[in-house]
Amino acid sequence: MEDLRDILAGSGFAFKKKFGQNFLTDANLLDAIVRDAGVGEDTTVLEIGAGAGALTRALSKAAKRVLAYEIDASLKPVLAHTLAGCENAEVAFGDFLRADLAALEEELGSYRVVANLPYYVTTPVVMRFLEEAKRCTGLTVMVQQEVALRFTAQPGTADYGAVTAAIALKGEARIMRRVPRTMFTPRPNVDSAVVCIDFVPGRIPVQSEGAYRAVVRCAFAGRRKTLENNLMNTFRLPRERAKALLSEAGIADMVRGETLSPADFARLADVLHARGIA
Repeated sequence: MEDLRDILAGSGFAFKKKFGQNFLTDANLLDAIVRDAGVGEDTTVLEIGAGAGALTRALSKAAKRVLAYEIDASLKPVLAHTLAGCENAEVAFGDFLRADLAALEEELGSYRVVANLPYYVTTPVVMRFLEEAKRCTGLTVMVQQEVALRFTAQPGTADYGAVTAAIALKGEARIMRRVPRTMFTPRPNVDSAVVCIDFVPGRIPVQSEGAYRAVVRCAFAGRRKTLENNLMNTFRLPRERAKALLSEAGIADMVRGETLSPADFARLADVLHARGIA
């Protein structure tokens, strides 16, 4: 295939900073990402942010089907060029965050997300799959390196936060490879990493995922406050009630939320759900 940079130049395409457009061009890296994702001939792939189509093309060679979302319609001529001959790849032009995910899943069936995510939508996109997806088997995404560290952080560390605990309910996040900024066109100001999250149904048993999410949001609402104080503020509880609920969940009342494991959050969520609080 013609060099991607030549295709972009020939189409008159202009990079748009607002869309976080940093494209991958290295064929070996693209093939490695496809391998990291475990994409095979029976895999349906949903890609968010097709960009110039280099990853889309690499995915189409291995997958059963690829549906790629792209918000920038000015990339149509570029994608028509890069995806020529890729009969199993389709591009939907629009904002994925506004798409009807339930209807999309009905069409796709079981699928995996593989994407070089634009930095500005990384967390909203990942959280949408964590909270709404029913048929997604997992995510393999290129993200900013500092975000990758948050996704994979351990309790009690500075990088551990609400998104870490949200991921843990669904699966385990692993950094597959680090990707220096020099691999992108144009070059961003930060390095990146490929993170793989395989969804495992029932990985952390919890009575209500909604209650789990509410407890996690509560725990990280004020990182410098104790979990007891955050419970009081979030759920408007008297102090003794908050202490009693923590005790019932086997959690000390003076701890801070960032020290709790996902299993701790699940126990507390079950207690609050059973008491009709969350």
